Amino acid sequence: MAFAKAKKKQPLTEQELFDYAVKALSRRMRTVRDLRRLMKTRAEEGEAGERAMDAVVAQLKELKYLSDTRFAADYTRLRKENEKYGRRRVQQDLAQKGVQKELIAATLTKAYEDVDEVALAREYIARKRMKKPSGENVPKETARAMGRLMRAGFSAGAIYKVLREWDVELEEVEEPTMEEEI
Repeated sequence: MAFAKAKKKQPLTEQELFDYAVKALSRRMRTVRDLRRLMKTRAEEGEAGERAMDAVVAQLKELKYLSDTRFAADYTRLRKENEKYGRRRVQQDLAQKGVQKELIAATLTKAYEDVDEVALAREYIARKRMKKPSGENVPKETARAMGRLMRAGFSAGAIYKVLREWDVELEEVEEPTMEEEI
């Protein structure tokens, strides 16, 4: 059985593209890069499509519907307060979403300036219901906990402090100095 060819959708006009972008923004906050990626599938190919997308993005920015600065601030706040993610995880996520490096740095500095990373790591552990390593496989469970905390964006120093609070022996592992964390 052969598959039917996908019908190519008719390219949208600039006004239709604007309406499409507003609907996409009403469903979820997006970066400029993300919105352009969505519109590219519906816009004309070539120079005319690029001009239409540029006009739509400019109009959305003028109406304050689209702002990478606001996206970065809201995204960072939600990930920090709700998900309890560390600074590095949020930094990676924002970079993956297409936010500029300078904007990421400024946003993270402002959001994480008064955050105790060890306390945030404890909150993450409580949120994920991680248990203290015990039994026969303490080294394996400790490594698993370290991996989860690293993926959540916490520094090695904060992870070691949390694990020491659990009275877990950290054999053959040295605590990193401040220079190594940066």
